[in-house]
Amino acid sequence: MNSFKELARQRRSHRKYTEEPVSPEDLKTVLSAALMAPTGKGLRKWSFAVTSDKTRIEALSRVRTHGSAFLAGAPTVIAVMGNPAELDTWIEDGSIAAVSMQYQAQDLGLGTCWCQIRNRESSTEGVSADSMAKEILGIGEDKSILCLIALGHPCDERKPQDEESLRWEQVIDAD
Repeated sequence: MNSFKELARQRRSHRKYTEEPVSPEDLKTVLSAALMAPTGKGLRKWSFAVTSDKTRIEALSRVRTHGSAFLAGAPTVIAVMGNPAELDTWIEDGSIAAVSMQYQAQDLGLGTCWCQIRNRESSTEGVSADSMAKEILGIGEDKSILCLIALGHPCDERKPQDEESLRWEQVIDAD
């Protein structure tokens, strides 16, 4: 990309991926963007769990009743986590890191899609999506999963954002 403006126009969610794996170099670049993301008090208290294991990814795709099935086609899934007991800005910090990964992936020609886990019920009644995803990934109870980011080579083409349809009415001039 030549500019951030163009990158922002081009970045769209992709829910369908080719079977081509994400290269180790590209994965490292995407994770580096997350590790460089700004955080509350500069503490960098988030953490990330990465899997390319098809069995785990398939299980993660069934974590929620609706909205997680697309994960099954992703070659890589990244869980964005924090410890709510350690830092009150874990959600904000994780969100910034997740979006940083999504923009970096777009810059590399990769596709991503956010799958919300925090405050979502799982496909098993009475069990949170967070608990189920942590069990699949082997994550301890001290962490909470904000989201899962699907990462791969997109097999669908998405049109760039249309600047003419931006919802400027949602911007309030507070002056």
